[in-house]
Amino acid sequence: MHYKTCPGCQGKFPDQNWEESDHYNALGECEKAYHDLSAYLIELLDMEFPTQHAVDAYGAQHSGKKVKNIRTAFSLIGLYLAIEHGYTGRQVQKAHMELAKRNIQWPSFNLPSSPYSYSVSDVLFAEKGTNRNEMLMKWAKDVWETWDHYHEWTREISRKYLRNM
Repeated sequence: MHYKTCPGCQGKFPDQNWEESDHYNALGECEKAYHDLSAYLIELLDMEFPTQHAVDAYGAQHSGKKVKNIRTAFSLIGLYLAIEHGYTGRQVQKAHMELAKRNIQWPSFNLPSSPYSYSVSDVLFAEKGTNRNEMLMKWAKDVWETWDHYHEWTREISRKYLRNM
């Protein structure tokens, strides 16, 4: 079997001859894994909305190329709020809604030079339940830590535009 490397997470995926993602710096095969994880998380009907953490981890990890600056900015802010402040996915979603009301010119972002330790596949292949939820947060933390060159920017923009920061 032939494998391809995702340009975003550097994960290896069996070649299904799918087009690259239209929305992310990702293989179609990788984006399919992300959609499978999202479906699983949504089916949990968890009021804390852990799906948001997957959205932000995947968004930051697959930034670059055709990805809009606002997606990367929101992903980094969401990861910061979740990892450093313990926000639930629902709380992050509300922060994103607050930011969306503002007319902010988002910068372009330089991608991390360090490799990621985890990808969406690691979460998807973790045992369902507590193990998968823990892996989701390990992935989110890993992505946040890999973007350390934007930590101060993320903290500053969050303090500037979000209440209670």
